[in-house]
This record gives sequence, C-alpha cells and structure tokens, in this order.
Amino acid sequence: MARTYLDYNATAPLRPEAREAMIAAMDVVGNPSSVHSEGRKAKHVVETARRQVAAAVGCQPQEVVFTSGATEAARFLAHPKAGCDVLVQDTAHDALWAHNRMENWPEGGTGHTLAMGLANSETGIITEPPAKVGDTWPVGEAHADWLLLDVTQAVGRIPFAFSWSGADFAVMSAHKLGGPKGVGALIVRQGVDIDALQSGGGQEMGRRSGTENIIGIAGFGAAAEAAARDLDAGRWDEVAQFRNILEKRLSESTKETIFVGKDANRLPNTSCFITPGWKGETQVMVMDLAGFAVSAGSACSSGKVKASRVLQAMGYDEGQSASALRVSLGPDTTESEVMAFCDAWLREHEKFRARGR
Repeated sequence: MARTYLDYNATAPLRPEAREAMIAAMDVVGNPSSVHSEGRKAKHVVETARRQVAAAVGCQPQEVVFTSGATEAARFLAHPKAGCDVLVQDTAHDALWAHNRMENWPEGGTGHTLAMGLANSETGIITEPPAKVGDTWPVGEAHADWLLLDVTQAVGRIPFAFSWSGADFAVMSAHKLGGPKGVGALIVRQGVDIDALQSGGGQEMGRRSGTENIIGIAGFGAAAEAAARDLDAGRWDEVAQFRNILEKRLSESTKETIFVGKDANRLPNTSCFITPGWKGETQVMVMDLAGFAVSAGSACSSGKVKASRVLQAMGYDEGQSASALRVSLGPDTTESEVMAFCDAWLREHEKFRARGR
C-alpha cells in the first residue's frame, strides 16, 4: 500500500541536503577540540553548521549552542540562573511545561522567566510574545526578567528572527525542519550569562560540555539552510493553500467537526479538528490502515491515551480534547495526497456516523 506522510509537526522527512552533509561528516576523523589538522576539519564542520543555523534563526553564530534537541535546551529553565520561578504558557509543549514553577510567583525579586511557544505543535496557532515594558515582560500583575521562546515549529515555516523577537533565549530541534533527530539548539542572546547545561570539557563556549555530534550538527546546518530557502521561495504559501482545501472539503461534509483556531493566525501547514465522540486515537489507527500517517496531538504524548492538555487549556472539554486529529503538511505534500486523505477520512467518518457513535 502506498503511504502518505502528513505528520510533519511530529518530525519532517530527512532532507537530501542534510543526508549528504551527514554522509560527508562521517568521514571527518578528528575531534573538534583537537588543534591538529584533523581536529580543525571537524571544527570547521561544526562552525559551518553554526553559521547556517544562525542564518535561519536570525541570530549571531556565537549565540547558537548545540544540544541534543529542544527538550535538552529547555532544561536551562531548571537551572538557578533561569530564576527561582518560571511561568510557562499553558498551551506550551511539555518540554517547557515540565519546568513550570509558578505556584508562588513573587511580586519582587529578579531572575523570573516567562517561557512560551511561538507556534503550537498541536493546533498551529501562533502566539505573539508580550511587548516588553522597560526591562521586563508583563505576566499578569507581575513581571518576568527573561523571555524564552520555543521556536521549534516556527523556524523555516514562518518569518522569524531571534534578533527582532526581543527574546533572551530560544529552543529548537533539527528534525522539525528536515534535519536528523537527536540534535537541536539553545539560542542565548549575546551578553547573557547562563549556567552550563552540562559540565565537563567546556565545549560549546562552556555552555554544554561533551564532544560535539558533528554528524548530527552537519545535518542540522544543511537542513536549516534548505528550510530557509524554501521559506524565501514561498513554498509554504502553497502548503497553506492545500491546508485550506483540506479544511473546506471536510467542513462541507461534516457539520459537527470543529476546526481549532481556524480564524487565528496559524502555521501554514497545520489543521487540528475535533469530531465529538470519535476518539482521536481511533482516527489515527483507521487512517494508518488506510495509508495515511497523522497524529492525535504532540508526538511526545500521542502514544498516551489521554485528552490533550493544550486543547483543554484552550477551553475544550475533556471529551472534545480526546476527539482531536492533527494533520500537518510539508513542502513535499501534493494536492492529490490531500484530496486522497479527505476521501479516506470522509469514508471512515461515514462509518463512524453509521455506528451511531
């Protein structure tokens, strides 16, 4: 059976540019910390990728700290210099939410951090960071001294530059933009001091020790560069058209289906829709059997049978939140694939209705 991949928000297929860069890096012998010729060649691979990632994120190369992914980068929030209190946006990814420490947000003091996602992985909804007031970020009646943005879903899909975002930190993962899994970055605004993510030999400017994963980093850099080209070329505008075709086709045939954030500013590729009473996990399974890879929510939690925390935070009840399906397209998705998905989903929806729910 032919397969159609419509789960780009979970992970994007590896870009050919990333594969080629990784294969080339496999033949680089040296350790990037060594001063001999072989070590300098390895260092060159790392620094080339750092410049590529920086260009895609809109920051300075020295602001890029390579990590194993956004989850490790977000561990910065657990360090003392992130502040004794961290407020995490209630719709943020679990990688941030795990560090929420807002039970007793103090009125005074320093070092408090606001952490939020720029674009939600489940709904695609884009959230603008709050406007900075003086030297702090407003958080209700209180203020935060630092702002951390999760830009994992945004980079390479919508215009973004760390330099004009106003954020102090950002986190991201390579595999969301067509790079390899297991590599990402923490972006740290120049001049900001942080504790090391992990101690040891002092790699990554003393911020994340351990011999660099030059194969993964090479793929990350190449993918970031290719993703930036796609964005500049307008390829995601076509993706948005296909997403809109999908939602129009389904909405015309299923009046009870709710399209989350349809009128909100969203990523161009993401459609999250709720069909009350039809479990999201069931939809994922029947669509998988029909040859389509989709998701019931964030990939980090989609294997767990539970309602979406994000959707409940948005005001949907537990039953609705458990009945959501996420379809996320990519620059290689075709209109015929979208229409084939619609045909298959509508057939399964008719079966669902015939069973009387």
